[in-house]
Order: sequence, then C-alpha cells, then structure tokens
Amino acid sequence: MSASTSAATSRPPARSARPATRPTVSGRPALTALPGGAVDRGTRSRLELVRAPLQARSRVPFLVVCMSVLGTALLLALVLNTSMARGSYEMSDLRREMGRVAEDTQSLQSAVREAEAALPDRARALGMVEAEDPAMVRLSDGAVVGAGGKDEDRP
Repeated sequence: MSASTSAATSRPPARSARPATRPTVSGRPALTALPGGAVDRGTRSRLELVRAPLQARSRVPFLVVCMSVLGTALLLALVLNTSMARGSYEMSDLRREMGRVAEDTQSLQSAVREAEAALPDRARALGMVEAEDPAMVRLSDGAVVGAGGKDEDRP
C-alpha cells in the first residue's frame, strides 16, 4: 500500500455540517447518522463497562411512616379537641356554681345586715337597757377599764 492509501483510510471523510437527506416512499426523509456517532469512530463498536442499575427501593416503608405520622396527628387532634370540649363544659359548670355561691353570699350578707339593724329592738324586747358608761376588762392583765365614769386603769 502506498502512503496516500493509508492516509485515506486513517482519516474519516469530511462531512458537511448538515447531512443530506433523501425522501422515502412515505414522503418523510430517511434517517441519517449525525456527526460524532459510531460511523465516525470506525466500523468497530466499542464496548464499555457499565454498572448495574441500583435496585429500586420499596416505597412501602416510606408510605407506612407517612400514614402513621398522619394517623398520629389526626388522633392527637381528636384527643385535643375532646379535652378542650370537656374543659369547656367543666368551666361552664363552675361558672354556674360560682353564680349560685355569689347569690348565697349576697343573701347571707343581707340577712346579717337585717339582724344587725333589728338587734337593739330585740334587746329592748328582752328587757335589756343600753349602758350609760360601759366598763371593759383587759384580758392581758385583768384590769377593769372605764368603770364608774373613770377612764383610768384599775388593777
């Protein structure tokens, strides 16, 4: 072989940027190889080592976790709502009881005021007389204070 023949076989033929297309019977252009494909590299196809695809993980555990989180959230919302409703009923009952206690307190206070106002009349009805000059006994030392019109301490 000559040098010109070996040079021609080592270099691929020059191609244009856009390959020429030939219409087929259906009116569509025929498929052609693009530059840089297997035709440009030579007739021999090159085999490459490719890793096996990763095994797809099962989505079941993820779905179980999501459903359990959702179920737990719904259950907690239900428990919270129920406890809030129960607290509302208890608060309503306590307010009613507080109103009854307030009414009882007012009625007892009015009864004490009436009894205080009627006390002098009841004492007179029993024959008691109001003291003109009251005397008092001091409990700490047993002294009588204010007896007989005197404000002096007597032992």
